[in-house]
Amino acid sequence: MPNRLEAAASPYLRSHATNPVDWWEWSAEAFAEAERRDVPVLVSIGYSTCHWCHVMARESFSDPVLAAYLNEHFVAIKVDREEHAEVDSTYLAAASAFTPNLGWPLNVFVTPAGRAFFAGTYWPPTAVGQHPAFRQVLESVTDAWLTRREQVEISGSAIAEALARSRAVESELVVDFAPVIDALAAAEDLEHGGFGDAPKFPVTPVLRFLLDRGARSAEYSPEAAGLADRTLAAMAASALRDPVDGGFFRYSTQADWTDPHYERMLYDNAQLLAAYALADSAEIATGIAEFLRDRLLLPSGAFASGLDSESTVDGKRVEGFYYSLDAASRARVEAPPCDDKILTGWNGLAIEGLALAGARHGNAEWIALARGAADFLLAEHIQGGGSGSGAGAGAAGERLVRTSIGGILSDGAATLEDSGMLAQGLLELSIATGEVGYAIAARDLVDGALAAGAAGSGSSPFGLPGGTDSVLAAQGLSTEADISDGAHPSGLSAMATAARTLFALTGDAQYRDAAESSMKLVGQLAAQQPISFGTALTLMSELGAPLRQLVVVTPDAAGGRLASDASAETGGELTSLAHTLHRAGGIGIAVSQAQADAFAASGFELFAARTASEGKPTAYLCEEFVCRLPLTDVAALGAVLTAN
Repeated sequence: MPNRLEAAASPYLRSHATNPVDWWEWSAEAFAEAERRDVPVLVSIGYSTCHWCHVMARESFSDPVLAAYLNEHFVAIKVDREEHAEVDSTYLAAASAFTPNLGWPLNVFVTPAGRAFFAGTYWPPTAVGQHPAFRQVLESVTDAWLTRREQVEISGSAIAEALARSRAVESELVVDFAPVIDALAAAEDLEHGGFGDAPKFPVTPVLRFLLDRGARSAEYSPEAAGLADRTLAAMAASALRDPVDGGFFRYSTQADWTDPHYERMLYDNAQLLAAYALADSAEIATGIAEFLRDRLLLPSGAFASGLDSESTVDGKRVEGFYYSLDAASRARVEAPPCDDKILTGWNGLAIEGLALAGARHGNAEWIALARGAADFLLAEHIQGGGSGSGAGAGAAGERLVRTSIGGILSDGAATLEDSGMLAQGLLELSIATGEVGYAIAARDLVDGALAAGAAGSGSSPFGLPGGTDSVLAAQGLSTEADISDGAHPSGLSAMATAARTLFALTGDAQYRDAAESSMKLVGQLAAQQPISFGTALTLMSELGAPLRQLVVVTPDAAGGRLASDASAETGGELTSLAHTLHRAGGIGIAVSQAQADAFAASGFELFAARTASEGKPTAYLCEEFVCRLPLTDVAALGAVLTAN
């Protein structure tokens, strides 16, 4: 039996390489094999840090007898949901027709044409209560395929047609946020903090929305800030946070935040870093940044996808044991394995969080970490064109890579979230460093998505320059990606956020218009289901408020320093005010004169004619690109900001 998984670009697939199951990777060849043999396909989807994926692998996919049956009657495809996000979202939507309890592992039975006709999640090796054994499921599916083929085909076609009809419907932007905040407040767990009952998730996109509303003037809702602060404080003091490493677990299984699901994901911690930094919780933000640096940072400068929930104890995999130990005890045992897969989008979130937190809290190391990840992605995850700072996947012939591991590039299609999250991360890094190259690279990504959107037939103004997953497209199963912001921003929200940031820097109306038209696709849903649309609500909050911009320009250093200590002190204080405003009711950036000139020369209108007046650090406070007289006095600028 050939081993098709041992050289995969996914640690999850590699972990199944020694199974007796004759696994295929996601490919057209696998479906062609099913067509040749006239058998159904099992598409089994999971990810490396998924506890129940590991359990099913040990119980079922390692059983030679069960594997022999599976090999005889099916073509089995193993998919890493993080590598093939579009495949996962498509089959997750299809699986909702068969089970309300969606999750991973996700096991979907499909025809050789890719039509789903039955699905479920974890199935035990022996029947438990109402849950049949996995062997029973396989036998039932085989029987249906052999004896009721027409019914199977009709069911699969009906589901495919329903998926094809599922499109976002344009509505209006949310403009009245009071009912939204009231709905979130009504969902607050007043005893334990957070939203709703168990299981409890961080829902960081919603917290960013509440922080945005709370950071604005008194006419906005002070209740929003209080709700965000209470939730952040409750999570920081709970079992959801690892007191040793400082990172946060994925979710808690109990309403009081106890019994966490112990995997620790890059996307959660990257977003929480930004949230705690904006809430000025320096201690918690520091713990998260150190967790990213100490546990997820790879030699390449990029970040791994996550840490497993299980560690090996006495030769057996045990969930949570490692995390019950103190620091000294952990040093003596084997740590949970790291998923070294480098995901473009999640690294974009890490770049954003580190750059934003580093600038706001004056931590150069965090900004350097963001720079390292950005430089790796620009050099290695953009193929077929220029690389390095200032080159993005927007030009013809360039391809954005979704994921890689150890230099092996996945052929999985990059998604809109990859482009959007990376673009926004690069913009935050450009703002934190004053280096225009990162903003140019972000602009390339957004321009490429806009061009693809204009050439496509979808409802979104954004599209994928590299197209959708080729196997799904050939089967007519490509669907628009999930537009909700659950654990992290959707591709639509991420790209629209980057477009809005580009508008704030360039003044180019096409970016503002794209952000607004994108949010009209989710406005009605966001108002009805705010817990699932945090990033969209944050962007709509920004779009509905006057755009405040603060640019601080310091004279170019002579001999490595400013002309006087007083000038340097003033520049530092003005810079601090810019960083305090940034993402807390406005856009704030501090640059040298040379950097301001480079931005202006590259088409970033906000920096045009911005100079260090009379050789002094100078602040330009603007609203919708209309600026006040330049200020060189810290107290005067502080008074204006306080008054507004």
